[in-house]
Amino acid sequence: FYLRLDGELLGLLREGFFPAIGSDALLAEAEGMAPIFRNVLVWDGQLLACAGAPAVMAWQAAEGAKPPPPTFAELAASDLMPWTREQYVRYVLTQMLMECGVDPSAVVGGKLPAIGGSGRLGSSDIMTCEACEFEDHFLKLHPDIAVILNVDADHMEYFKTMDHVIASYHQFAQMATKAVIYNGEDANACKAVEGVAGKKMLTFGMGENNDYYPKNIVHTDGRHTRYDLYCRGENLGTVLLNVPGDHNILNSISAIAAAIEVGCGVQQAIASASVFQGAGRRFEIMGENKGVTIADDYGHHPAEIEATLKAAKAMDYRAVWAVHQPFTYSRTAMLLDDFARVLQIADHVVLSEIMGSREKNTYNIYAKDLADKIPGCVWFETFEEISAYVMSHAQPGDLVITLGCGDVYKCAKLMLHQK
Repeated sequence: FYLRLDGELLGLLREGFFPAIGSDALLAEAEGMAPIFRNVLVWDGQLLACAGAPAVMAWQAAEGAKPPPPTFAELAASDLMPWTREQYVRYVLTQMLMECGVDPSAVVGGKLPAIGGSGRLGSSDIMTCEACEFEDHFLKLHPDIAVILNVDADHMEYFKTMDHVIASYHQFAQMATKAVIYNGEDANACKAVEGVAGKKMLTFGMGENNDYYPKNIVHTDGRHTRYDLYCRGENLGTVLLNVPGDHNILNSISAIAAAIEVGCGVQQAIASASVFQGAGRRFEIMGENKGVTIADDYGHHPAEIEATLKAAKAMDYRAVWAVHQPFTYSRTAMLLDDFARVLQIADHVVLSEIMGSREKNTYNIYAKDLADKIPGCVWFETFEEISAYVMSHAQPGDLVITLGCGDVYKCAKLMLHQK
């Protein structure tokens, strides 16, 4: 078996696609189903494994259809360490476990150079995976260790209220059998874990009131950071990071805490954090053109964009350009003011039209509505127009970063080769 994920497939996973296994003829007889993808094995948003046999296909059930799910235990691992919100944690945790001698299975979403792709099937009983809250998909997981980095207003077309979001995260935390590792400085995360019992509860954050926290933080340059990691007053050692942003300090702390809970030695876990060099579509430097640095990032929620742009502004670039592709009409409409606020962190903002994905524009929302709230912002209908505009206005020493979980990375590639 091998694992393979790409952006299109991830979109299907997040919308609840699942597999059936058998001959094409047998699958065609499945009532109320239609074939979507070959060569993957997924269940309700979980990718379990991927096989080369053409008889393995992904399907979406008709309303009410309940075919029996295949069990992951038959294929690989039993222990799950779900992740919420931030991709960095599952990337660095996967690589960290490998460096510590664990051979984990993993579903990491983006492309992790250390495993040569987006997932792997290991020989141990440990698995790292994404726990996506979209339509409560993460409540179909059975985690041993749950890592909760933040609880934000997202997918509000489904949840409707923050109380519903928090209630789902509470249920998710309660499902963990061994430990919940959560941000002790995120008010919604703290509220979500209130009353959770029967497992170890560990906090992380910048303050010393958390179980895990950093001290003596030094940003050696825009992309590298050093800090001392403490746990309940004890200095565990010095952590070196090769990814930018204060948010990645917290991400690394949660990953180290999770690795320790899995059984990695403390010093092994700390040392392995320094090996991580980043992953695809996570502040990924694509290259330079005309002295302008082109980067790409998957951030598509205001909280993610804010963290990425703050990290970019802390680096030694002349000016920062944010090229954002809004993703889904509902998110854009419901979080319009938040998007406008965080995008203004950049020196220049350029928008594409909204990528509707699974939605129809029943919100009557357009990129112009967001652009009108951002001083100096411009928007274009095509990536070709964006590329031509940005590369004719950006100056040597500038950073241009494309932001979004759709196909805005194509715009980054166009800018990289713009004449």
